[in-house]
Amino acid sequence: QLTPSSFLRIGQLSNVDLNEDIHELETEIPRQRPNEIPHNEKLLSLKYESLDYDNSENQLFLEEERRINHAAFRTVEIKRWVICAMIGILTGLVACFIDIVVENLAGLKYRVVKDNIDKFTAKGGLSFSLLLWATLNASVVMVGSVIVAFIEPVAAGSGIPQIKCYLNGVKIPHVVRLKTLVIKVCGVILSVVGGLAVGKEGPMIHSGSVIAAGISQGRSTSLKRDFKIFEYFRRDTEKRDFVSAGAAAGVSAAFGAPVGGVLFSLEEGASFWNQFLTWRIFFASMISTFTLNSVLSVYHGNAWDLSSPGLINFGRFDSEKMGYTIQEIPIFIFMGVVGGILGALFNALNYWLTMFRIRYIHRPCLQVVEAMLVAAVTATVGFVMIYCSRDCQPIQGSSVAYPLQLFCADGEYNSMATAFFNTPEKSVVSLFHDPPGSYNPMTLGMFTLMYFFLACWTYGLTVSAGVFIPSLLIGAAWGRLFGISLSYLTKGSIWADPGKYALMGAAAQLGGIVRMTLSLTVIMMEATGNVTYGFPIMLVLMTAKIVGDYFVEGLYDMHIQLQSVPFLHWEAPVTSHSLTAREVMSTPVTCLRRIERVGTVVDILSDTSSNHNGFPVVESNPDTTQVAGLRGLILRSQLIVLLKHKVFVERANLNLVQRRLKLKDFRDAYPRFPPIQSIHVSQDERDCMIDLSEFMNPSPYTVPQEASLPRVFKLFRALGLRHLVVVDNRNEVVGMVTRKDLARYRLGKEGLEELSLAQT
Repeated sequence: QLTPSSFLRIGQLSNVDLNEDIHELETEIPRQRPNEIPHNEKLLSLKYESLDYDNSENQLFLEEERRINHAAFRTVEIKRWVICAMIGILTGLVACFIDIVVENLAGLKYRVVKDNIDKFTAKGGLSFSLLLWATLNASVVMVGSVIVAFIEPVAAGSGIPQIKCYLNGVKIPHVVRLKTLVIKVCGVILSVVGGLAVGKEGPMIHSGSVIAAGISQGRSTSLKRDFKIFEYFRRDTEKRDFVSAGAAAGVSAAFGAPVGGVLFSLEEGASFWNQFLTWRIFFASMISTFTLNSVLSVYHGNAWDLSSPGLINFGRFDSEKMGYTIQEIPIFIFMGVVGGILGALFNALNYWLTMFRIRYIHRPCLQVVEAMLVAAVTATVGFVMIYCSRDCQPIQGSSVAYPLQLFCADGEYNSMATAFFNTPEKSVVSLFHDPPGSYNPMTLGMFTLMYFFLACWTYGLTVSAGVFIPSLLIGAAWGRLFGISLSYLTKGSIWADPGKYALMGAAAQLGGIVRMTLSLTVIMMEATGNVTYGFPIMLVLMTAKIVGDYFVEGLYDMHIQLQSVPFLHWEAPVTSHSLTAREVMSTPVTCLRRIERVGTVVDILSDTSSNHNGFPVVESNPDTTQVAGLRGLILRSQLIVLLKHKVFVERANLNLVQRRLKLKDFRDAYPRFPPIQSIHVSQDERDCMIDLSEFMNPSPYTVPQEASLPRVFKLFRALGLRHLVVVDNRNEVVGMVTRKDLARYRLGKEGLEELSLAQT
């Protein structure tokens, strides 16, 4: 029998107990960890809670809403805009911080290694340089991996799958905490400086979301500070809207693409969308790009120039030199097919690797060792390939930051070294813009091959890092190779410019791996500052997505599935019309009476076997035995607040008035409601009565038990529900539909399949 804690460290979305007090008592007992953890992707984990995107319209809520007049609503609206502006500014500043620190540290590292190699090339003994490079990389990555593995495992990876789950309505522990943000930022800096095949763009999305979740609450639970502002927004609905704005601001800071950010939030993230939100999110994205731009321009010394809109700048593509003709369209489509196949291969390899990691590399120390190994191997591969490459290019007129001479003649540099001896962002730009003839086809082919496997091995390590830039780099390398071979075949015809094909290859590869269409097209257009390529990029991405989806699903969806998260897609599975609510729902339901004994409530909440979060409230008539009609729904969190504030009266004098609670008491306890074990109820208090009528939601959504699964799914998904009560024709509760009941059904290879539920 495996204890739940042995599963704490599994995978990237690791499960951390919220009741830390109990957890501390447990840790004193030493326990051995299993060497292999059985993992099956046909499972749904029960450790993930749902978020409540549906407001509980109880009497307190309605009274407060009636008290608010028109002017107060306008203030709330102004506050929303202020929060969005703050999200944009802070996300931009975090991006600047990451960029400046990475630039300086990586520059320092490359200078040290370059001087060392230059010294040893002259007098022999290059193995010392290799040792130096590998040790530098491994030690930097070790620090970055230790902080993630031991302090906050949820900060590993790019964070896009986690944010996707959060916006879908799944509560992933610790995903939007301040601690996660700090670890994420430091981890990204260290893993990029450590020379891993990663980018710093993906994690910006997660960072933006954490910033948004923090600011919109007007307090920090980690720092135990409450600033008493924005209290109206302390509920899941509002928080979710701001988090999608934060994700958009992150994209726009990373790529300098505000419209792309909004579309990303719409396509990948937000499951629920309203019109006012779009405009606010666009505002946040614009502010974030502008902040980044101003700060970086000042930092680079041309304060009025505003020349760096995003962390990655693909440089300008000129329309005059680089138009495209009609006969190139089939070539672009072919590149899309190649990108789709390569992307599917990447995802399949990464899938097996992740399964292996979940089974065997689940201890933090092993994860750190693996990350160091990958860092050392990356440096070694780079060194060996630079060493074996005989591809020399003249230095004058080229814009290489750290030209390595190695065995080339004076005034020349090693062209393989520009690809490996640079941060991935710089390498992408040089592949896009270096004049034809800067790269030997052999160099590009070898580089693509090696980097493909390195990037695949690196994604899913316990470091915080994104997959955007490595995939762009792989694609740009084989795209440029493709362009060179084309111009070779067409005897150097003018239209076969390698840079243009590098761009298409980059789009195809990225589209084949992450399968985004709309937002990626716009991001690529904004990052290159060129609308001419909109159509070919769209074609390439569509082809890559169609081809890739034929084999395996996208990288992010795959990781969500590997974590067994109950993720709800846009539509119910196609063939599920035969199922009805009666077959899907969970039974039996734990109901509460409208006036209930405190002891009963405490026992129900303490029962670990059921662990429900929503309880239908039924009419209390103690004389009859039948189940009474449904009167409302009350949540576990509300009951806990009621017990904590001791809102109950003795049985003898039921006509006494209970203590009045305000909505503020519920908001102050959000989001970390205390566990029931921490609330002490004495023996006398257990016999008191508690009246739930003004705290329960008197109008919960219900469905009849004959409703078909797609209908139930649509209602549940569109309203962002957490509980959907199933009633019979006498309005008596017969069951309850929650997220897990709907996410269980999935279209497999053989048709509709039902996943089993597991505690881990």
